[in-house]
Amino acid sequence: MNSDRNENIAADKKELFETMLVPRALMKMAVPTVISQLVTLIYNMVDTIFIGQSGDAYKTAAVTIAFTVFILTISFANLFGVGGGSLIARLSGRGETKQAKSVSAFSYYGAVGIALLYSLLVFIFMDPILRTLGASDNTIEFCRQYLMFVVVLGDVPMIVSNAGAQLLRNTGYSKQAGFGLTMGGLLNIGLDPLFMFVILPPGKEVLGAAIATFLSNVMAFLYITITIYRLSSDSPLSLRLSDIRLIRRSDVKDLFAVGIPSALLTGLFDVGNIVLNILMAAHGDLQLAAIGIVMKAERLPNAINVGIGQAMLPIVAYNFSSGDHRRMNDVIKTARIWGYSISACTIILYEIFAGPVCRIFLNTNTGNNPADSLATITFAVAFLRIRCLASGFQFTNYNTSFCMQAVGYGSGTLLHSCVRQLVFYIPMMVIFNHIFGLYGLVSAIVFGEFCGGVFALLLFRRWKKRHLNFFSI
Repeated sequence: MNSDRNENIAADKKELFETMLVPRALMKMAVPTVISQLVTLIYNMVDTIFIGQSGDAYKTAAVTIAFTVFILTISFANLFGVGGGSLIARLSGRGETKQAKSVSAFSYYGAVGIALLYSLLVFIFMDPILRTLGASDNTIEFCRQYLMFVVVLGDVPMIVSNAGAQLLRNTGYSKQAGFGLTMGGLLNIGLDPLFMFVILPPGKEVLGAAIATFLSNVMAFLYITITIYRLSSDSPLSLRLSDIRLIRRSDVKDLFAVGIPSALLTGLFDVGNIVLNILMAAHGDLQLAAIGIVMKAERLPNAINVGIGQAMLPIVAYNFSSGDHRRMNDVIKTARIWGYSISACTIILYEIFAGPVCRIFLNTNTGNNPADSLATITFAVAFLRIRCLASGFQFTNYNTSFCMQAVGYGSGTLLHSCVRQLVFYIPMMVIFNHIFGLYGLVSAIVFGEFCGGVFALLLFRRWKKRHLNFFSI
């Protein structure tokens, strides 16, 4: 009976990767992935939304700064989640299930180790990090409260749950990966008001949000870990330490060849946000709070498009390794149509409804100084209408990077990550800020992402021309 069940599971996964109609296969992978991305986004946004109900722009600015340190954890999750997951998909496409299991175990425990190291470093150097990121005397205590629970205590569950979800997704278990992250997000949404407005006294809203985020990440971590363990007998997944000994040196090299550029892609994006925060802090705490609101709002289309890319990646990786390059190309084209459609809708939505969207994050009718809140919203509305124009260009960067990760083109991913941020976006922020001031700084993302997207397309086109029998941008 168990043997029949295993055969049915294997047949379903084979159909998904090899013969199912491309839109249906991509939809089957994308729906739970996008939902989990959106719920994760919502629970990250909920912290800002609920804190904004206090009407204190300094607390909003503090969460903006602390969130920059927190979001770096995603880059570490990608190191082992994307690096290991894409390799598992390629090994599965070649029928090397035993080696895929060794990569799975190595990736899981690698994520645990790097999470512990990052937590320790943040704990030791917390104040210097926060001051460098632009924390002022008005915001630093709130920053400390948030980081202590979300990063110092919560980094292991955060990194491991996200890396584990990537491993599940790349073996065809997108639904289970999506449920685990969605469950954690929904729990955070429920716990936020409980800790912020019921359990803890007024003035402790940031601490309450941090505790809620920590507890929700712990629950997601437990679910993802138990799920990987339960599925390990029917899939290329494993949590056995003994399987790590079977990993080949070439597999470790291939894992890091994709994982390191993927981590840098996220990490350098965060570095860009750090530079933005530092430059914006020089204009004032209210402007910093405003850009924090905008960065939360613009994560909506980004979350959807990243979800589409994550759903696309394992199918592209599998078909690249199995030799079905025509199907691989069809998956990429379908994902692009979906992504550009989302970006177009986003620009229309934010241009029309920028005001109501920004007011979700900060209540202008409460707090000690409503004038500060009104000024913050005024800045945020103008910022959002400018920055949303970069949405389609950002999708181009995400989509092309996921394609390069899927086929194991680590050097291309690395080059794209570095050029996108270090050659285009960050220098443009500095230059535009110097020449045009505040709004030049805000508009730099549009030009930076356009240049990065063009570079990514040319880079991937060059790879396809060299390695496939046909090519297209």
